[in-house]
This record gives sequence, C-alpha cells and structure tokens, in this order.
Amino acid sequence: MNLAPGAVPEISATELAAVLGTPDAPALLDVREPEEFDAWAMAGARNVPLSRLALEIDDVVRDREVVVICASGSRSARAVEALRSSGIPARNLAGGMLAWAAVYDTAILELGAARIVQVRRRGKGCLSYVVGAKHEAFVVDPSLDVDRYLDVAKQHGWRITRVFDTHLHADHLSGVRALASATGASVHLNPADGYRFPFHPLDDDQWFSLGGQEHFVVTVLHSPGHTPGSTIYEVGGRALLTGDTLFVDGVGRPDLADHAEAFARELHRSLHTKAIAMPVDATVLPAHYGEAVAVTPHAVVGASLGDLRSSLPQLSWPEDRFVEWASGRARPRPPHYREIVSVNAGATPAPLVDELRRLELGPNRCAA
Repeated sequence: MNLAPGAVPEISATELAAVLGTPDAPALLDVREPEEFDAWAMAGARNVPLSRLALEIDDVVRDREVVVICASGSRSARAVEALRSSGIPARNLAGGMLAWAAVYDTAILELGAARIVQVRRRGKGCLSYVVGAKHEAFVVDPSLDVDRYLDVAKQHGWRITRVFDTHLHADHLSGVRALASATGASVHLNPADGYRFPFHPLDDDQWFSLGGQEHFVVTVLHSPGHTPGSTIYEVGGRALLTGDTLFVDGVGRPDLADHAEAFARELHRSLHTKAIAMPVDATVLPAHYGEAVAVTPHAVVGASLGDLRSSLPQLSWPEDRFVEWASGRARPRPPHYREIVSVNAGATPAPLVDELRRLELGPNRCAA
C-alpha cells in the first residue's frame, strides 16, 4: 500500500459494508466519546475514546485488521497512527459515521415471475424495496436518495409506476414524493396516517397487478398498531413487506403516539389477523433491522413467517399479556420525531435537503 507522507491507510464506508458479515470482516474500534457512541454506533463496534486509547491499547485485538471509527474521520486517523505504531494493523474509516450514514447496498429475492430488490441503508438500518416484474416496478418505503431506486430500476429494465409507504415514518424522511416527482409514478398511502398532500388512498385488501400479470399481485393489508395507518404489502403470496409491524427480531413499537395501550391492542390484532395469518413459508421483509441482526452481502434481511412464529414468543401471547409487555416498553421518541413526522405528513414545507439530512442522522428506534 503506497501512502503519501503523513497519510494513514483508509477504507471507504462502501468497502467496509462489503466485508461486514463475512470471514474477512475487521474488528471495529470507535474512538468517539461514550455519549456519542451510545447515541449511534455501528453494530459490533467497541468503544475506546481517543483520550483513553493509550491506556487500553494492549487490549485491542491483534489477530485481524482493525477499522477505526469517529464522527468524520479526524480523531480516528490519529488513533490509526497510534495503533500502527504499536504494531496493530489498522485503517481509518474515511469520513467516519457521516460517511457510513450514506452507504447503501442491495440484495435480491427471486419470486419466480417477479423480483424484489432490497435496498439497505446501512447506517440507519432502514430497508426499502423495489418490486419488479417484466418492465414495471413498485417502490415501497423509499428514502430521499431517489437515485438509488432509479439506478435499480435502470439495471433491471423497469419503469417505476407506483410508490408506497408502509406507514408515516418518524425516524427518517420519506422519499415518496421526491421519487414520484422524478418518475411520474403515482403515490399510494393509507389515509389513516393523516397525510396532507395529494395521494391515492389505499383500501384494505386492495390489490395491484404488477407487470401486467393478473396472477401476480401486490395486496394491501391494513395493519394498525405501530401507527394508525400501518400497512403490510403481500407480494405474490410469497413475501410480506411488513414495515414496522413485524421485524425479523421483534415487533413494532406501539408507543410512538400517546396511547400506547390502545395501539398495542391494535398491533396484537394486526399481527394475528394479518401478518401471522399468512402462509408460513412467506418471507417477511421488514422496514428496519436492529443491531442484533446479521447483515450479509447479497443476502436479504428477512425470515420465513414460520421461523418467526417459532423464534418470537410475542407472536403466541394472548392479547392482555402482549399489551402489558408492549405498552410497558415505552421509550423516548426518536430525536426530531415531531419535525420528521411533520415533514413526512406534508404538514410543513420541507426545509433544505442538508437540514433534512441532519434531522435524520442516527439509528432507527421503531422496534419494541
């Protein structure tokens, strides 16, 4: 590796995403202050503030490469110098957590007549989907980075005709209007979430044919609980885009409004009458994943409904037990919750893009 004098070796956030979850994954060392780390960190990272690194350097792993992380790459560069001086192979994460926030990758689920491309926003644990067949595609839960979806559609020869959200998002900014504007696609949303801009309202059990194939449809399943308008999309009878109603490691939070117990009862009803009433071999594809979920290059973040019914005890609990558990797990609302909800609902004009990006930095907090 040829480096300019005084430079430290680096790895880009995209390169790091490509090796995480593989045998070549490095150790992750975050040298930010504990409060920064606690607010938002990469899964599996160890926190040793730069000010303490010299005292704890003997405890840093030496059997594999270490990637060092900070907010923007400055503190971590100094840490890399110290580690390499001690004989520890280390590289700096170029751009730090700010760069990690902008990393996306994709994975594909083949459904015979159709294909689902899972678009993963790695820094936030957000998942969105491009569902395509023949020359047509629908997009579900897009972020503001609309070029990601345009690129996927172009790669597969699809034209984006419809855009959906699974619910009114509170922890990140929705790209439904921006993507519709860029493509001419129609926007379809559940009116129960109180959107204040023009859209096509969804009805329970409404369906849309994809690629002109009447036997391959996307069906709308109104699933209130996380939000009043939460919606699951059943794709071809073989996949469930569950939004924040059901995750691969838990269920959605019913407490993002002020009526946690009532929302919990709705969520229990939605899980039992909509989600887990589907075929056990259907693949659950959520809108988020948590730190405990392993993300592997090219493999979708998802699980069969049958596996989740076995691994998530909450899915077998009676209503009263579920409500007591779920409503008792209330946490603080995500940072900038009100501002993000207001923008996503169309209640306030969107500020500048740079300001929007600042509002949504950090992890998702939608699981119970």
